[in-house]
Amino acid sequence: MKKTTHNQWILLLTIGLGTLLNPLNSSMISVALTQMQRDFALTFADASWLISIFYLASSAGQPVMGKLSDMFGAKRIFMGGLILVVISCLLAPFSPNYGFLLGCRALQAIGSSTLYPSGMSMIRAHITKNQARAIGVISIFSSTSAAFGPTIGGLLVANWNWPAIFLINIPIIIISFLMAIFVLPKSSKVNINFKRIDFIGISLFIISILGLILFLLSLTEDIRWWALLVFLAFSILFYFFEKKKTEPFIDVEALRKNKNVNLVYLLFMLINAVYYNYFFGIPTLLQQVRGYSEEHTGFIMLALAGFSVIATPIAGRLIDKKGSKPAAITGAVFLLIGTALLLTYHETSMLFWLIIIMALLGVSNGFNNISAQTALYEHVDEKATGSASGLFQTSRYLGAILSGSFLGMAFTGHLDIAHFHLVAIVSFIVCIMIVGLTLKLPKKEKNRG
Repeated sequence: MKKTTHNQWILLLTIGLGTLLNPLNSSMISVALTQMQRDFALTFADASWLISIFYLASSAGQPVMGKLSDMFGAKRIFMGGLILVVISCLLAPFSPNYGFLLGCRALQAIGSSTLYPSGMSMIRAHITKNQARAIGVISIFSSTSAAFGPTIGGLLVANWNWPAIFLINIPIIIISFLMAIFVLPKSSKVNINFKRIDFIGISLFIISILGLILFLLSLTEDIRWWALLVFLAFSILFYFFEKKKTEPFIDVEALRKNKNVNLVYLLFMLINAVYYNYFFGIPTLLQQVRGYSEEHTGFIMLALAGFSVIATPIAGRLIDKKGSKPAAITGAVFLLIGTALLLTYHETSMLFWLIIIMALLGVSNGFNNISAQTALYEHVDEKATGSASGLFQTSRYLGAILSGSFLGMAFTGHLDIAHFHLVAIVSFIVCIMIVGLTLKLPKKEKNRG
């Protein structure tokens, strides 16, 4: 199918409006958590499940939806995903209890997880000229919406309480759905083959991660040793089961053989574990300790988001000249410095000082995201790009899950500057590891076909 440039931009806008829903809803909640805690009488550990459940459902949902897109057609799956998201967003504001709200968050994650893989499938199939630029445009929708989610969420919660972070999705979904009807290319014929979906592997993965979360959240109370055993046992089962699958959820054999890619995944997981400690921890600190409103908190978080956006093209130019390693080292050093400076932030510190620290963290995020993604593609075969990209997102989700569990453990019952410093100290130790891992990154290799 030949498309004009004009039609290509409309196609990208339609897909972009859908793909921004997952990152936007993953980040808007950071400013809404405090109000949700009050309304449902939750500890921070309880509220942290709103973070973890979203990333856990997304990590399992994205690869599954990619294969469903191949079976049922990308357009059908894209529009079906929009319907699931709108259902979750209509139900969530009327949640009678916390369990129902968790279910809505999981449904929202699953629905929004359909949009990126199906959207990318349509781009690869129907935009052959300047395809890399088209993919870059979609990544802007994703990264920008995530970066500015706390600011948008802060404005919404300040004026209309936490249900607004769900309802704001509805006009976006309506526009995207109507455009999808007329703009998206028709789906191919249905070709159902559920054997391609590794349901057992996904189940083993989810159970193992749930065991890890339950164990981490219990470290400040009665330690759930059984949860640790569940994590270890199901992780081992997962490894050996996936090893035998022809189309596994995670190709553990390929991972075992490519140490460079393993290094990138580990590095990106740790970076996100630290980043999300601040992405969710700072808004909570500002509201519950420093007494800032949701609206002011959202504006303060602009420092992190804004400098991340500013740093990204600078990092891109450095990568074009020197490869991913120098940019990765730069991002890791900025993260280390910003984390160290957080230990100097106290109750009497000026807001301007915190904004400077957050600016440094934002710069690190801009460098880290693009350098890690580039490093990945420097060390995988072109034919493995799709599966490598899926695992790259999974490593991001695992970092976010670890962060949510750690914050739940650190902040429950004792949210104050001292415990925020504890989060910074642990993060600083992880940052030292991150710097060490970036130094181990190999130099750029030529693409292998």
